[in-house]
Amino acid sequence: MDQAIYLATLVSAALVVAAAFSSLIAFRFGAPLLLLFLAIGLGSGTDGLGIEFDNAQLAYFAGSLALAVILFDSGFGTPLKIFRQAAAPALTLATLGVALTTLLFGIAAFYLTSLSWLESFLLGAAVASTDAAAVFFLLRAGNINLRERVRATLEIESGTNDPIAIFLTITLVEVIAIGANPDADVILLDLVIGFVTHMVVGGFIGFAGGYGIVRLVDRLNLDSGLLPIFVLTLSLMIFAAAGAIGGSGFLAVYLAGLVAGNSDIRAVSVLKRFQDGMSWLAQIIMFLVLGLFATPSQFLPILPMGVLLGLVLIFVARPLAVWLCLIPFSMPRQETAFISWVGLRGAVSILLAITPILGGLEHGRMIFNTAFIVVLVSLVVQGWTVGPLARWLGLIVPARLGPLQKVELELPGSAHHELLAYTVVAGSPVLRGQRIPRWARPSLVVREGRSIKFQDAGRLVAGDHVYIFVPDRYPRLLDRLFASRTEVDPEDEDFFGAFAVDPARPATDLEAAYEATLAEPERGLTIGALMVARLGGHAEYADRVNLGTIELIVRDVDEKGRIMSVGVALEPTLPPAIPAFFGAAEIRDRIKAYLRRRFDRSAVATTPAPAATRSPEDTTVG
Repeated sequence: MDQAIYLATLVSAALVVAAAFSSLIAFRFGAPLLLLFLAIGLGSGTDGLGIEFDNAQLAYFAGSLALAVILFDSGFGTPLKIFRQAAAPALTLATLGVALTTLLFGIAAFYLTSLSWLESFLLGAAVASTDAAAVFFLLRAGNINLRERVRATLEIESGTNDPIAIFLTITLVEVIAIGANPDADVILLDLVIGFVTHMVVGGFIGFAGGYGIVRLVDRLNLDSGLLPIFVLTLSLMIFAAAGAIGGSGFLAVYLAGLVAGNSDIRAVSVLKRFQDGMSWLAQIIMFLVLGLFATPSQFLPILPMGVLLGLVLIFVARPLAVWLCLIPFSMPRQETAFISWVGLRGAVSILLAITPILGGLEHGRMIFNTAFIVVLVSLVVQGWTVGPLARWLGLIVPARLGPLQKVELELPGSAHHELLAYTVVAGSPVLRGQRIPRWARPSLVVREGRSIKFQDAGRLVAGDHVYIFVPDRYPRLLDRLFASRTEVDPEDEDFFGAFAVDPARPATDLEAAYEATLAEPERGLTIGALMVARLGGHAEYADRVNLGTIELIVRDVDEKGRIMSVGVALEPTLPPAIPAFFGAAEIRDRIKAYLRRRFDRSAVATTPAPAATRSPEDTTVG
C-alpha cells in the first residue's frame, strides 16, 4: 500500500516536471504550450506508457477546479482600464459569438456526422469557447506586441466566454438525457430563462464575493505566507457558492478576481506572484488529466471527420460569428480577421466534452473524441500561425518600453504606498540626465555594494539601484524614465513616419501642404481631433490614419489617452487586401452604391427618348 502511494506520487510529480520542462521547448520554438501538455498526457495514458485513467467524474472535477483558479487569476490581472476599453466587443463575442459558433458548427456537424440535431449542437457548444492560456502564451512566446485594442478584446473574450459555453453544454446534455422530443419553443424558452438566471446569480455572487475578499484581507492581519492561500480559498468558495444556488460559478470567480484585482487590496504584489504560479500549476494539471483521460486509438475511425470539422470551425464558423458580432463596432478588417483567427480551442473544450459521458448519453464518447480532435486541429493549424499572421496584417507595434529592471515592495502598515527598486540600465532617460518627478521620493542609491543617500549620489550611473517611495497606482512615467531604448526607436522613419507634427495644429495645414483628403466638417479640427474622429473616438499608440497622399501615425499618448505626438509618413502604407470582414460603414456604403446604380438604371429605362431621335413612324400627327 505504501509503495503504491509513493509510486503514484512519483509518477504524478514526474508528469508535472515534464510538462514544466516542455515550456522551455515551447518558448524556444513558439509551439503551442497546451499541445505539448496534451501530448505528454496522451503519451502517458493507455496507448502510451499504460497509465490507466478512465474516471470521467474525477477528470471533470479536477478540470473544473483548475479552471476556476485560472479564471480568478485572469480577472485579477485584468486592469479596469483595459476592460472598459474593449468590454463591448469582447462581451458580444463572449455571448452572441459563442451562440453563433454553436449554431454554425452544429449545422455542419449534423450533416458530416451521424449525430442528431441536439447532439450536433451539443458538440458545437463544447468547442465554442476559446482558450485564454493558449492564446496569450503564444503572444508572449512569440514576442508579439499587439495593438492594445486587439489584445484587450482577445483577453476579455477568452476570460468571459467560458461560462456561456458551459451553460449551453450542460443544458443540452440535460435536454438530451430526458429522452423525449420537447418542442423547440419550449427548449428556447428554457434556455433564455436559465441563461438569464445563471448569469445574474453568478454576476451578483461574483461582485459581492470580490468586494468581500477585499474587505476581509484589509481587516484581518494574516501572515504574509498565509494570505495568498486565504484569498485563493475564498475564490473557490465563491465559485462553489454560485454554482450551488444555480448561478455560473465560472462567471462569479472571474468577476471576483476582477473586483479584487482593481481595488486597493493589501499585498497585491505578493498575491499576483502566488496566483501566477498557481495558475501555471492549474493549467498543467488540467491539461495532463484531460490528456490521460483520452484514448488515441479511438480517434482513428473518426479522424477524417474530426479534422474536417476542425477546419470548418477555423475557416467558417468562428470567422463568420466574429464578423457578425463586430460589425457594429467598426473595427478595421485586419483586426477582425486576426480576432477571428486567434480563436484557439483548448482544455475548456475538452473538459466540456466530458459532460456527455457524465450524462450517460449514447454517443458521449464519440462527442468527446471528436471534440479532442477538433482541439488538436485548432492548436496545430492556428497555434503556429498567430505570429506570422499578426505581422502580415500589420498589427504588431513597437514596444513603448525597452528592457526594464524593477522590483515592487509593499510597505508594512500601509495599503497606499509602495517602495520601487529600479536598476539604472544603459540608454534609459534617467541615465541621460532626465529628472525624477517631485511626487516620487527617491531615498537611497546602492552603488557597487555601498548605500548612498540619493541627495549625495550625484549623477546616476548604469548599474545603480534606486529606491523610490511612491503612492500606489503610480503613473507609469517612472517606468519610462528607467527603461532602456526600444528596439524600434520612436523616431524610426520606417514605422512612425519621416517627421513629427504637433497634434494641436490645424488639420488644414496638412491639406495646404500635402493636399491631404479632408471632409468639410474636418477642416475646423486640429490634427489630433481629426485623428480621434477618424479612429472612432479613441486613439491609441501606433494607430494610423490615411489621408490620401500622407498617413498620420500616433507616436505617443498620455495616461488619459490624449494624443501627444503625431508622425507623418509621406508614403502611406497600404493594408493587405482582405476580401471579407466588411465593417458597418463599408456595408452601408456598398448598399447605397448598389441602390444608386439600380435607381439610375431604372430611371434610364423609364425616361422617354428625345424627340430628335425618334423615327418618323414614332411621330403621331394630332
